[in-house]
Formats: sequence, C-alpha cells, structure tokens
Amino acid sequence: MMVSGFQKGESVQIRGGVRYALDSKVMNDHIPERYYMFRLTCVLILVVGLSIPGFGQEWKPVTVELLKSEKTGYGGLCGVIIHPPSGDVIVNLSDCGLFRSGDQGTTWQRLESAELKGRTETPLCMMLDPLEHKRLVSAFVYGSPIIVSPQLSKGWKTLDVKSTHVDWCAVDWNDPELGFILTLKHESGDLLLVSRDGGKNFEEVGKGYGPAWIFDRKTAVVAQAKSKENQQPGLLRTTDAGKTFHRCGDDYARALPRFKSGTLFWLTTTGLIRSSDQGQTWKRLSDVKEGICGPVFGKDTQQLFILTSGGVRESTDGGFTWLSPIALPSAMKGANHLSWVEYDSVHDIIYVMKMGSELYQMPRAN
Repeated sequence: MMVSGFQKGESVQIRGGVRYALDSKVMNDHIPERYYMFRLTCVLILVVGLSIPGFGQEWKPVTVELLKSEKTGYGGLCGVIIHPPSGDVIVNLSDCGLFRSGDQGTTWQRLESAELKGRTETPLCMMLDPLEHKRLVSAFVYGSPIIVSPQLSKGWKTLDVKSTHVDWCAVDWNDPELGFILTLKHESGDLLLVSRDGGKNFEEVGKGYGPAWIFDRKTAVVAQAKSKENQQPGLLRTTDAGKTFHRCGDDYARALPRFKSGTLFWLTTTGLIRSSDQGQTWKRLSDVKEGICGPVFGKDTQQLFILTSGGVRESTDGGFTWLSPIALPSAMKGANHLSWVEYDSVHDIIYVMKMGSELYQMPRAN
C-alpha cells in the first residue's frame, strides 16, 4: 500500500518522533494503518465537500458602508434586484430611495437624486421589465405611490395616490403605457386594486386576494388569500382586465410569480408550477417545500434559484430537481417572508438579504 501524495525516498515523522524513509518496504511495513486511514478520510472529505453547493465559499456583506452613510428609516435594507444584462445590483433603503452598484457592491450611486419615502417589503415587489430589462416598477409601504422608470435611472413617475401603501404590483409589460395594473393594499384584508388607464385611476376589486401576474391588457392570474372564509384558496384567471375571475388552479401561493421566455413560474406552498398558456393550465415541476422567494433565473429557464427556509436552492433542469440547500449567512439569522434572493448570471454571484440585514453575496467558483 502506498501513501498518496508522497514520493519514494522522502521521509515522514510518525510514531514517537521517528522519521521513516518512504521506500516501498518501509511504506508497507512501518507506517501505521491509522495514517493511511487519515489520508483516505481527508480525500473523502474533499470529494464529498466539492459535491455540496457552496462548499468552500463564503457569504460577504456588501452594504456595510452604504448603510453607514445613509440615515435609513425602519427596516434599513429592504429589497434587491439584479439587472440581468449587466449584473448591476439595485437595492432599496427605507426612506432613502434606490441605489445602484455597477461593481458588485463595491461602490453605490443613488438612482436619481430624489429620496423616495417608504420601503419595499414583499420580495420581488421591485421589478425590472422581464422582456427588455429597461423599465423598473416598484411598490412601497408607508411612503410613495407606485413608481415607474421608463428608462431605468432616467427619471420616474409616480402613479395615482391610491397606489400608496401597497405590497406589490403587477403590470402589463407588453404595453409601453402599462395600461393594466393590479396591486394589493397593505394590511387591508388582502384588498386588490385595479387600474385600466396606466395608473391614473384605481378602483377596488375586492378582498381576499394574493399575488398576481399580468400577461396582456386583459389577461391575468391572481392567487387567493387563505382566510377563515376560504380555507382552500386557489388560482384565479381573468380575461376582461379584472372585471370577472374564474378558478384555474388549486395551488395556494404566497410568493409573487416570475416570468421568462413565455413561461410563468410560480412557487407555491406545495411546490413549483409553471404555465405556458397564460394560466389556462399548470404543470407541476417539483414538490420543493418551504419556498419563500423566487424563482430567479440564470442564463435561461433551466437554471433557477429559490429561497427556502433551509437556504438557497438551485435547479439546473428547469425546476424538476434541486441541489442541496446552500446555508444562509449566520448573521442573517434565518429567512422569513421579507427575505429576498437574486442571482447575477454575468458574474455568477448569488445575493440574499432579509429586511433589516446586510446584503450578502456569494461569488461562485468557475
């Protein structure tokens, strides 16, 4: 038996300080068996470790100086998104507005000069246009009405005051004017609002609703909220811009869905589902549990990331199977419904945060 990693003629000190030359006879007759076992164990640890997502990689906070430099309101850091073509990072600081980094969090610049009051809370309530990645829309609680930036960092407009203090919004990204909008009033019995004129006016749809996605100027899907009155919530679909709804699925969803390449992915309480026909039918991809946020995408719809209570999970086959969780940074103290995950496919970096924490990044080995 030979000792891996040593050459014949070298020596090693073992057994009470005695040095042994590593010729074949000595290696076979004098080196204790436990030494071989130690070497074998080290190799096995390395092989197994390399198969574990995140092994040997560490989370690093990238907003320490930014948060020190700004006098934030309640919640501090409240949201994060990635600009897919560039990998730029955009964050919301409570009562301070939006900030952008083009160097993976090393330096930050305010997006526009005005401070925006309020904060983002619900993961993904701050969104970039999934079609061209140029427009930004964000909903806030305790502050500004919904904002729309037509050219990302080149000015923004605020929608009607009725869109103040809302958890999230869904818009028709196919329409340059974003004519059809749905939004949910914060702490108001899950009250759904609708606008059919680009946010100039909003009217109440009713209570008992959850997250939504809009496909075009008339078609959308909305999740029902769970309540004493509705113990088996499902998914609803409208084809008349929110005037009427009919049930289109039996899943219960609390996370906002995500859209890419003609397909809507929805992380529900019982797994991940998708629809490629504007919500008419749904396909169950997997029974991944305890989902909080996502999916967010890599370079295509095969690479997905979600945040669960157990950590960040990655799929490389479109959501059918998932790698073991990547543990969250210990200083984040777990994840809850105000936790976000994002992924920069340009630089291969995962980002996580929880309202009130730092923004953490994990650069991955190439």
